Amino acid sequence: MKDKQVIYYKDELNDEFSGTYIKPIKIDENYKYIHKNPIWNICSYILQNILSVPIKLLYSKLKFRIKYVGKEKLRPYKKQGYFIYVNHTQGFADTFIPSNPIYPKRNYFIVNPENVSMKGLKNLVQMLGALPIPDNKKAMINFQEVIKKKIEKGNAITIYPEAHIWPYYTKIRPFTAVSFQYPIQLEVPTFCMTNTYVRRENTDKANIVTYIDGPFFPDKTLSKQEQKQDLRNRVYEQMKERSKNSNIEVIKYVLKKED
Repeated sequence: MKDKQVIYYKDELNDEFSGTYIKPIKIDENYKYIHKNPIWNICSYILQNILSVPIKLLYSKLKFRIKYVGKEKLRPYKKQGYFIYVNHTQGFADTFIPSNPIYPKRNYFIVNPENVSMKGLKNLVQMLGALPIPDNKKAMINFQEVIKKKIEKGNAITIYPEAHIWPYYTKIRPFTAVSFQYPIQLEVPTFCMTNTYVRRENTDKANIVTYIDGPFFPDKTLSKQEQKQDLRNRVYEQMKERSKNSNIEVIKYVLKKED
């Protein structure tokens, strides 16, 4: 058995272990979230829902042998827009793990600006569904408008509330309630997907089992602020419960003690 990799962390909310650093571009009011050029939109659809699909499926099958549990919960909402919250434990694979079980519904991702800041790849990443978080209030207006339009068209929007990648992490890190304002404002269902790691038979490798739960709806007896926190808490607790199904620790995460 090979030695287990150990990663030391200080801050569950802000530490990032993706292994890459990209200087983010500024996402201001000039960033184009909505493209009116029909050629751009056709290329985006072909890239996202046709050309990339074999890559997504093959990588899922060969690398992780991904199994989805609970896909039937999505079926009643196949023509409706909704939000999906997922734990962030892979780099490349997290760009499509939530997309596979909802295909052919298009899936968009709320991402950090770094994801659309790679030279020469900005348009490609955006065509694949990336919606970068804005840097100012004017850009936020455009950001909220594109989210609304995608949901109204019956698309899904995926959010990684933990915000930072911790590869192969088997627990659920704390996250804020900020992003839960969107399903409340737009009055659409919320789902969560929890990626767990299960030992592959007779090996030290891990398969992924992704649990799908929901729909969750806001408690309208509460104030808007209370609804947001309540929805976050129910999703968080469900993900924590599902995470207990992991039975292999590929990378060990250890809290670094203060000197």
